[in-house]
Amino acid sequence: MIALEYFLLAGLLVCAAAAPLFRRLLVTVIVYTAFSLLLAILWALLQSPDLAITEAAVGAGVSGILYFLTLRNIHAMKGTHDV
Repeated sequence: MIALEYFLLAGLLVCAAAAPLFRRLLVTVIVYTAFSLLLAILWALLQSPDLAITEAAVGAGVSGILYFLTLRNIHAMKGTHDV
């Protein structure tokens, strides 16, 4: 169990360090969403289900959708220009 927690912690550190390094905004949003999902799993393993559900719903769910919609509206994603 502890090895899994260390693996998740390493994943969090990698996501946190990698997110600002990408030039494409879409990749940065995907890495941020992965960070939120890893954090939700870690909260669940630490027996904090309320924090895990909140992080999954808000951090990965709502925020991720808002970021993707923003990228689409500013035309940062290929193939999403208005006709």
